[in-house]
Amino acid sequence: MSQNMMTVSSLNTKIKSLLEATFLHTLVEGEVSSVTYHTSGHLYFSIKDDKSSIKCVMWRSSVSKMKFHIEKGMHIVVTGSISVYTPRGEYQFQTVHIEPYGQGALALAYEQLKEKLKKQGYFKSEHKKKIPKYIQKIALVTAKESAALYDMLKVIEKRWAHIEVIVVDTLVQGEAAKAQIARSLKYVDTLNVDVVIVGRGGGSSEDLWVFNEEKVADAIFNMKTPVVSAVGHEVDVMISDFVADLRAPTPSAAIEMIILDSKEILFMLDELWKQYQQIIEHKIDQISQEKRHIEEMLLRSSPFEKLVRLEVSFKQLRDEFKKINQYQIEKNSLLLPKIVKNFKDNIYFSLKRKEQDLEYLKQKTNLNNPSLKSKKGWAQIHKNKQIITLDELKIGDIFTVEETTLKINAKVLEKSYTKSHN
Repeated sequence: MSQNMMTVSSLNTKIKSLLEATFLHTLVEGEVSSVTYHTSGHLYFSIKDDKSSIKCVMWRSSVSKMKFHIEKGMHIVVTGSISVYTPRGEYQFQTVHIEPYGQGALALAYEQLKEKLKKQGYFKSEHKKKIPKYIQKIALVTAKESAALYDMLKVIEKRWAHIEVIVVDTLVQGEAAKAQIARSLKYVDTLNVDVVIVGRGGGSSEDLWVFNEEKVADAIFNMKTPVVSAVGHEVDVMISDFVADLRAPTPSAAIEMIILDSKEILFMLDELWKQYQQIIEHKIDQISQEKRHIEEMLLRSSPFEKLVRLEVSFKQLRDEFKKINQYQIEKNSLLLPKIVKNFKDNIYFSLKRKEQDLEYLKQKTNLNNPSLKSKKGWAQIHKNKQIITLDELKIGDIFTVEETTLKINAKVLEKSYTKSHN
């Protein structure tokens, strides 16, 4: 047998020693082709280029330090070393650090968390709680010995020193800070304060990063008390700013935004007092007018006042009647001669007309007088009180012959006609 011959195990062991000794600290860039976040906390993935691929693993201790999640298709740079699993002769890239290619890890983690929380509705306006206008009790969640706390207390003393302030000392930097801030927020939510300010002064992106942690965002979102996020300076915009009910550019600006200045309050009270005086004066004038109106109504409704008004009305009517009567007298006095003449003329013409009527009646009476109508040899014949002619009488009829001065009852004994009767 050849002295160079070796077993599979010895070959794999030699390869392991060679590879792991050669590739101790290596940077590799490529595109993520597959990725699995295991329940154990480990991360298994592969990266590739246009010609080949390599399996990678990152243990849980390193995964917990990552600020962002890798996804399929993402271009990344991995740092680590080659490790060989001798029982199967397989090797993989054991990763200790991952960076986005051409982009900072913190910037990517920021955008990933921002997009995630946005989809979950953490930034929607309907979830924002209203900051009270008048604050009596406030909680400050920040580092106890920080310049930010000093600045906030200084502004509170200047603007409204009577506010009750509760300071909750909290880490605002480092890996342990996110859990401590979340616990502090949960604690102050039980203190029945009007508002909570959480934040810190300025610093690097790494110093401020705790306010971009999902744990802190969850704690702020679940608060029942209104929360103001006041982190860093104006240019620093944290995830906590989007989730909080109000974002302040600096801690001291947060106090100025939510606490009224005592001078402004005094000015406002002075304005309100002037308005109150104007309202009272207007109300007094209104009541005085109503009082005068009621007095006038009562005066008009009194019996004495009614009698006075009736007397005045009576005098006015009497004077008016006198004027009208005098006017009619004067007017009629001018018309009286004409009226008298017309009256006399009417009487004269009436008498003349009556005389004519009387003369006509006399003539008619004379014409209708029976005594004047009767002639010698003429008389009226009555039968049963009705005037009849001789022709109507029959033999044996009893009738009456009457003239103006004589009436004779007779009986028809014989009836004959003259020669001239047809």
